[in-house]
Amino acid sequence: MIKFNLVCDSDHRFEGWFSSNDDFDKQSTAGLVCCPVCNSAKVEKALMAPSVSTAKKKDAAMQLAMNTAQSAAMTQLREAVKKIRDNSEDVGARFPEEARKIHYGEAEERGIIGQATLDDAKALVEEGIGVAPLPDLPEDKN
Repeated sequence: MIKFNLVCDSDHRFEGWFSSNDDFDKQSTAGLVCCPVCNSAKVEKALMAPSVSTAKKKDAAMQLAMNTAQSAAMTQLREAVKKIRDNSEDVGARFPEEARKIHYGEAEERGIIGQATLDDAKALVEEGIGVAPLPDLPEDKN
C-alpha cells in the first residue's frame, strides 16, 4: 500500500491509500478519486516527503522492542516475587536459624522468607540448604 497526499482543484488537502501508483492513476482517470470536502474529481498528488528508513528509526524501533520485552520480564518477575511472598512465612532475621530447623526436620516444612547476611547464606548453601535472594524491585524502594 502507498499513501499519497492529495489535493483537489479547490486546494483541499487529504490522504489516499492505493495499492500502487498505477492504481491511483486508473482510479483518478475513471473519476473514482474525489475530494472528501467538496466532492471534486479533479484531484492530483501533492508534493510529499518520502518515508525513508534510517538508522535512527531502526534504533528507535529496536529500543521500543527492548522496552516492551523488559516490561514483560519485569511483570513476570513481580508476579513471581508476589507469589513467593504470598505463600511464605516471613521469619525476618531468624531466617538462617529457621532454615536449618526445617532442613534438619526440627520444624515443619514450609516456605520461608527473611533476612540473612552473605556469610549466613554461604554457610546455608555449604550445608546443602537451598536459598535464593528475592530481587529488590523498584517499587520496594518507594
